[in-house]
Amino acid sequence: MQKLSLGLVLMFIFKFSYSQNDINQLNSAMDKLGSALQIVNYYYMDSVKQDKLVEDALIGMLEKLDPHSVYVTPKELKEFNEPLSGNFEGVGIQFNILEDTITVISPISGGPSFKVGIMSGDRIVKIEDETVAGIKIKNEQVMKKLRGNKGTKVKVGILRRGNKELLDFTITRDKIPLYSVDAVYMASPTVGYIKLSRFAQTSTQEVKDGLSKLKSMGAKDIIFDLQDNGGGFLNTAFEIADEFLEKEKLIVYTKGIHSPKKDYVSTVKGDFEKGKLILLIDEGSASASEILSGSVQDWDRGLLVGRRTFGKGLVQNQYPLPDGSALRLTIAQYFTPTGRCIQKPYGGGTENYYKDLFNRYKHGELTNADSIKFPDSLKFKTNGGRVVYGGGGIMPDIFIPIDTTKNSKYLTDLIRKGTLNQFTLSYVDKNRKSLLEKFPTFEKFKKDFIVEETLVNELIKKGEAEGVKYDEKGFATSKEVVYIQLKALMARDIYGNANFYEVINQLNDSYMKALELLKNDEAFKKFKIQN
Repeated sequence: MQKLSLGLVLMFIFKFSYSQNDINQLNSAMDKLGSALQIVNYYYMDSVKQDKLVEDALIGMLEKLDPHSVYVTPKELKEFNEPLSGNFEGVGIQFNILEDTITVISPISGGPSFKVGIMSGDRIVKIEDETVAGIKIKNEQVMKKLRGNKGTKVKVGILRRGNKELLDFTITRDKIPLYSVDAVYMASPTVGYIKLSRFAQTSTQEVKDGLSKLKSMGAKDIIFDLQDNGGGFLNTAFEIADEFLEKEKLIVYTKGIHSPKKDYVSTVKGDFEKGKLILLIDEGSASASEILSGSVQDWDRGLLVGRRTFGKGLVQNQYPLPDGSALRLTIAQYFTPTGRCIQKPYGGGTENYYKDLFNRYKHGELTNADSIKFPDSLKFKTNGGRVVYGGGGIMPDIFIPIDTTKNSKYLTDLIRKGTLNQFTLSYVDKNRKSLLEKFPTFEKFKKDFIVEETLVNELIKKGEAEGVKYDEKGFATSKEVVYIQLKALMARDIYGNANFYEVINQLNDSYMKALELLKNDEAFKKFKIQN
């Protein structure tokens, strides 16, 4: 074993004031591992890569602890941290590969590509004089070529509709912001909607800006969408909860055998402490989403609508290793203000742990509220006297089942093969100018654009050409979804990602229920919500 690694471990040991017996046991274990490595290295019948053996040993060791303690390679570490850091360095475009050509969906406003005049619909056919069209290039290859350190330059050759000549652009890479708030809009004259996709470094300010915008537009009540939000930074969850709760309210606490109990308490006056609040949650809402949901529910501040959350309530710290890799180690558990442990059981092994969502569906939990039973030991009471439930994850106040009545294999195949998305991209690309002339704003598009049957027939023909056989019964089952999906995808490709949600939410039963609940106070009174 390397002395530096031993020194790091011993540093942590002394920090936590282990007994001499504990230290002796650890030294013995480390000697045993080091001896085993030496024996393999000297006597194994073939050549071995010690680094790989050590990595495999670390992976196996951490798998025995819990599902979220993991070994992270240097490459994985960079990829993991990037979405939560709030930015990356590159050229600043949203793109898709359309007909084997890199097609710009939109340049990021204010980014390097935007500044040099690259436009939606442009096709990138060359990068540094190398042809990248018609070679079956993959998304990850495109990102590798276009991303790079701030200040470096990349030359691209662009084909633009209406221009016969190839247009050359030299783009100076820069920091590109990654936004975690996907949508902010008025769902009704008095109800604002915010969709948060993750809890990143910039999320608190993005949420504050969103709340400010909505209030200026007349929002009295808020729908805060955490569906499929897998979490992020604990501090960000704490800060966003602080926007909804009055000061000196416990938001979450953590504790572990080597991590003393730590309370996270609301502080300053938040931007939305009064007014009706509904959080949308589902089985994809995890970690930081559950901290926010649990605190809002435990303080009777808002209603939770949807389905039970994932149940990820383990706190990880990241410990660097000498080669740039790291251990992401669980050090504590999260608990809501009433004392509920967010973490679901994991004693059945990692495989069973990650099959939990499949088992929920199999047992009917995602489709039938009556299938969910809680023993008295898992019932907790809020200050207002309403019953909330522990046992892993956060249980909503209003259960919304998954609607499977509009699903069909035909729809699944159109989406799975990328036909629906690619068809929409191609249609918008060919008709962008005329569409914008007819619908210069999203508001007009939302109000007046109608998906014609001829357009759907073109989609069906495209599907047939790509091996998605037309299924009349399947189409009839999913017809409403197809029409709305087409309009939502077109809204995204023409006006921006946020407008996608304003259309697609017509299919979101939890969202529609939230709008219904906000029309009167009955549910808020029933659950003793303070607003």
